Amino acid sequence: MTDPADGSPATTLAVTINGERHVLPDGTSVAALLELHRLDARFTAVERNAELVPKSRFASTRLADGDRLEIVTLVGGG
Repeated sequence: MTDPADGSPATTLAVTINGERHVLPDGTSVAALLELHRLDARFTAVERNAELVPKSRFASTRLADGDRLEIVTLVGGG
């Protein structure tokens, strides 16, 4: 994605999360995305472009423009 005004790299990226388009700051990690959406990483599974992201890599996995994410949270009950 580039800035239409001058052609420089944009400071945002567009991703699809559970079928909905979202614009995020460039460099956003999976961990930061979960924090932004107030989701507890301990109870969340994230799939990025059809591949499961291990919880141990949430902080180091940076999102890229065009990524497709599926986020699933576990809910207790009975």
